[in-house]
Amino acid sequence: MNRVRHIFSLLRHTPTFLTLYRVLLVYVVLMLTRVAFYIYNSDLIGHIGWDEAWSLLCGALKFDTVSMLYVNAIFILFSLLPLPYRERGWWQKSLFWYYIVANTLLIIVTNIGDCIYYHYAQKRFDAEEIFFADNANTPLLMFKFLVENPLLLLWGIALIVLLWFGYMRKVELRRLFVGWWHYAVSTVVLLAAIALAIGGIRGGFTRMTRPITLSNAAIYTTEPAKMTLLLSNPFCIIRTMGTVDKYPTYYEAQTLAEIYSPEHFPAVGSEQEAPLKGRNVVIFIMESFSAEHSALLCPELYEDKPQKGFTPFLDSLMQKGYAFHSMYANGKRSIQALPAVWSSIPSFKSPFANMSQAVAEQRALPQILSEQGYTTHFFCGSDHGSMGFGAYARMAGIENLYSRQSYIERRGSDDFDGYWGIWDEEFIDYMGEVLSSEKQPFFSTIFTLSSHHPFVVPERYAGKLPKGYTPNHQCVAYVDDALRKFFEKYSSEPWFNNTVFVFVADHVSSEKYAAKTKLSPGDYHILSFIYAPDSELHGEHRGVVSQIDIMPTLLGLLGNEKPYFAFGRDIFAEPERAAMSVNYDNSCFQAVTDDYLIRFDEQRIIAIFAREDALCEQNLVGKVDVADVERQLKGLIQSYGERISAKNYLVTEQ
Repeated sequence: MNRVRHIFSLLRHTPTFLTLYRVLLVYVVLMLTRVAFYIYNSDLIGHIGWDEAWSLLCGALKFDTVSMLYVNAIFILFSLLPLPYRERGWWQKSLFWYYIVANTLLIIVTNIGDCIYYHYAQKRFDAEEIFFADNANTPLLMFKFLVENPLLLLWGIALIVLLWFGYMRKVELRRLFVGWWHYAVSTVVLLAAIALAIGGIRGGFTRMTRPITLSNAAIYTTEPAKMTLLLSNPFCIIRTMGTVDKYPTYYEAQTLAEIYSPEHFPAVGSEQEAPLKGRNVVIFIMESFSAEHSALLCPELYEDKPQKGFTPFLDSLMQKGYAFHSMYANGKRSIQALPAVWSSIPSFKSPFANMSQAVAEQRALPQILSEQGYTTHFFCGSDHGSMGFGAYARMAGIENLYSRQSYIERRGSDDFDGYWGIWDEEFIDYMGEVLSSEKQPFFSTIFTLSSHHPFVVPERYAGKLPKGYTPNHQCVAYVDDALRKFFEKYSSEPWFNNTVFVFVADHVSSEKYAAKTKLSPGDYHILSFIYAPDSELHGEHRGVVSQIDIMPTLLGLLGNEKPYFAFGRDIFAEPERAAMSVNYDNSCFQAVTDDYLIRFDEQRIIAIFAREDALCEQNLVGKVDVADVERQLKGLIQSYGERISAKNYLVTEQ
């Protein structure tokens, strides 16, 4: 026993042992950040059963290996290099500080930050989000996040302390061998470490192994939320930097054209088939307006509650218009909504508006209407150029942009909310003021802001709005009331009754109320309807609709007879096109139909749930036939990939 202890005492002073120990310490830290991630987002991720725990653990270790190696490869290399001065103090001190700083910033900070980011975006932080890091309000929001989450901050500090004191900095290095044996053994250890590192980064050692990507999480679980639990940073950031999205090819060109095409050729109709021809168009894209906020769309949630929903005005307006009871967002971030609504182009693996392929000729809804004599406007109360909204508005053909700066020039700076931009009540009224001075016809879109984190309302409404059951409900009630005031004030304007109003959320709220909203498809179910005063357009649509269907449907209602490009469908005039909402949720495609939620990993269907199975408890793979849906889904994915690759968003057939 004493001999064993002596050998162990010698080994623990060797560079090989210490390097291995410090690498294992990083694994421990990564797993502890994952624990924090799960605790903070357990309501979104769901319960983890013992039957799936082992599979999830194996997947987590694989992704953690890549993250650990990305950060510590240099540390491992210089720790094991068989150099004569490897044991010297200055060398060891340099390794210590590299280890602490690199792992603190790239492992602890990014993964603890991911705990908060995922709660709002429902995806891990990756290279795409760096695009937004230059917003002027970013430092203020980051500070508020830290203040609101002191336990996470303390957890992060504790992990840094663990790295610092767990490093075994004071252990003196010793050599097990002398002479050339020392360098020979050290070289063998170094080469073995390099080989293991290459295999770890690639995800395996076989010839068929390719560097793992985010989609490999689907190997270990079919639930998108649990896939995000497996992932870690900096894996997510580095794997998405400089990447070009790739989409598979399933069909020959002729077969694909028969299955699916984004090219539309409207039938030449009559005035009766275009009931809204010549009307102005005003689109309200409402921040975080989940369908569950509405007692009209989700009455079952409020049957036994004193507060009957948080959108009383919109509910009343919906009953006078045409309501979409099953409208689904095409993404979970605001930047994904604009291409979907204006251009009928969804965002799958990357937000379309952020892709270099988006910089190409297109004829979006604003451009088409501009060619018909409409003036075009986009209102957003945040800073000019914020989040890339204005840039995409220009690409879509919008001429006039109105921002926080535009508002301040006309009305002063008193109405800044302190975080995102101008309060919605004042900014919506500002839009009404501008439109009342415009010639008709006009096209206008306003993107609201106030129902977004940090979920605050003007002080004058303290105690006057229902608090609700989530942090966002009061803000939703505030925006709903702001819209009521807008309609009351401008309903007497000459342009009002000659306008079609479209209401659609950008995505669901980060703050979920109902259990079904925390899972797909509920976490894509949004509020949306069309209201056209003095028209016959009223009723309800119970079938599946998505944001990309808005542009084709509006063009049909407005009497457009020219061919156009759109991935969506005119719900009134194109019954031959499949009623299906498709999104890309954490490395997996999802298709929502009137009957099912289908998850597809680009090669096979991995899950099927009946629409009435809101909590996704019974996987029906192999029990129901969804071959037609799979065929349509593959056609859409391939067509999307080909058009993105070719930067072709125009009708090519004549």
